[in-house]
Amino acid sequence: MENLADWLMQAAELIASDVHLVAGYPPIRREHGELVPISERLLTSADIDTCLRTICSPEQYETFAKERNLDFAFVLHANQEVSGIERQSLGSRRFRGNLFYSGDAVGACIRVIPSEIPDLLECNFPVRLADRLASFRNGLIIFSGVTGSGKTTSMAMILDKLAKQGGKRVVTIEDPVEFQFPAIGKSLITQREVGRDVKSFASGLRFALRQDPDIILVGEIRDAETAQIAMSAAETGHLVMSTLHSRDAKGAITRLWDLFPPSKQNETQTMLAASLRAIVCQHLVPSSVPGDRRELALEVVLRSNAVAAGLKNGRTDTLETAILAGRKDGMLSLDDSLAELMRDGRITEEIALQYATDPRQLFR
Repeated sequence: MENLADWLMQAAELIASDVHLVAGYPPIRREHGELVPISERLLTSADIDTCLRTICSPEQYETFAKERNLDFAFVLHANQEVSGIERQSLGSRRFRGNLFYSGDAVGACIRVIPSEIPDLLECNFPVRLADRLASFRNGLIIFSGVTGSGKTTSMAMILDKLAKQGGKRVVTIEDPVEFQFPAIGKSLITQREVGRDVKSFASGLRFALRQDPDIILVGEIRDAETAQIAMSAAETGHLVMSTLHSRDAKGAITRLWDLFPPSKQNETQTMLAASLRAIVCQHLVPSSVPGDRRELALEVVLRSNAVAAGLKNGRTDTLETAILAGRKDGMLSLDDSLAELMRDGRITEEIALQYATDPRQLFR
């Protein structure tokens, strides 16, 4: 049987995003949003167990067996010998693994982490929007989207842009650390990993506030304590960036509010209204351009009086009107983003209609 390291290195070469190992199925990689079998051989749980032990330390595998889930990052090096096979030409590559149990069977989803922080133009991220986000000196910036929509990549590109401005003390709390930021002479960056350096996002965030930060990156807001500290830090002069899983900006706001009990809703709404600077919601949609498999479509909400008033009153139904009114200031609806991609010939009308929230807006 081929070994896991070969599958992962091949996925990295093909710019695939993930490799899936599930008992009863062949190994599968996700290329440009599509699931592609790597081989015809169906994997057993024992096969997967053998594979996973080549990338985990004994301590990590013991934790996995006890917790039945494990998130971790790892590196495959050039010239590293795994299962008797030596790779000399592919260089070192980083990966993020999520190991899990399904009944008695083990499985894994392993994400390929780009070896370098991508360029804005390479990812078709609007330079004007990047400049706007990098101009904020405090407040909360949220990147939202479904799994695999590029939230972490976009956040890393903006942080890299900020760090290169110089004079920034940056602390990141991640689970696990994905992009590794190079030492930039004019800024000071510390990257901390949940489970290795800190117990949780919340505790890491509390400690980060004692490290003289200008910018704090929180890999994901998952609980009320993390959300509370993040918004408080954003209100008190720090720039905080984080991600949330949601399909649109409304969903990101609702998801954040729902982390808190009803008794805390008014306080949470007021804090978010005061601290929020931007929500960037991302979608990767199939491209019609040869060689480009997916295009980046965005919904962008920026702080305005209308947005802040809606948040303070616990309303998201006013968001669409606020976006329309804020177009000249850089706000963008998903439908406007799709319409622009369609006009530029980068996606088909069929794809635009499939992803649109209101198809009528595509043809205004």
